Amino acid sequence: MGALASVGAVREQLRPVASHRASEPDPNELAARSPAGRVLVLNASFEPINVCTVRRATVLLLKARAEMIERGPLGLRSERALHDRPVVIRLVAYVRIPRDVHRRKITRKAVLARDSWTCQYCGAERGALTVDHVIPRSRGGESVWENIVASCAPCNRRKGNRLPREISMHPRTAPRAPGPTVFIRVASPRIPAVWEPYLAQAA
Repeated sequence: MGALASVGAVREQLRPVASHRASEPDPNELAARSPAGRVLVLNASFEPINVCTVRRATVLLLKARAEMIERGPLGLRSERALHDRPVVIRLVAYVRIPRDVHRRKITRKAVLARDSWTCQYCGAERGALTVDHVIPRSRGGESVWENIVASCAPCNRRKGNRLPREISMHPRTAPRAPGPTVFIRVASPRIPAVWEPYLAQAA
């Protein structure tokens, strides 16, 4: 059974480690020779919890703090050997995540990702999207996840500072605080296909 840890422990496990045994390949060298990319980090329960660099993932693997779940087609070459390039890793010890850890600072990118880059009033996808306060701030609305949605510019202008009931414009989906996968998608704009099954299970 894995040891429980705090969010600080997650950061500690994902922090680059400068020292290593002489017999181990140098993670700095491996990362320098590897293509740029991100690695999906799963909890011991297979729940996606973070994204880290190839170098950090390599350090976790070399120190047996994580195991390789998915590997990339290109390897990491050191002076001594060729190593698999991590794409998805799983922490060996379970890390307990507080329920409110994902109530992070609200950003435009996070709101758009949560709403699948779709206007919550007319259903328009992508394009020039912005964010809208469902209850306008001028009418007492707060800047919280539950009051902010993705909106296209025409809908935003049309709604103005009116309440939803005053103009019959209601969000298609009730806004709420996003789960961890939203922040993973923001941290890595290009989501590898191999990540999708893990993100879908946590959505």
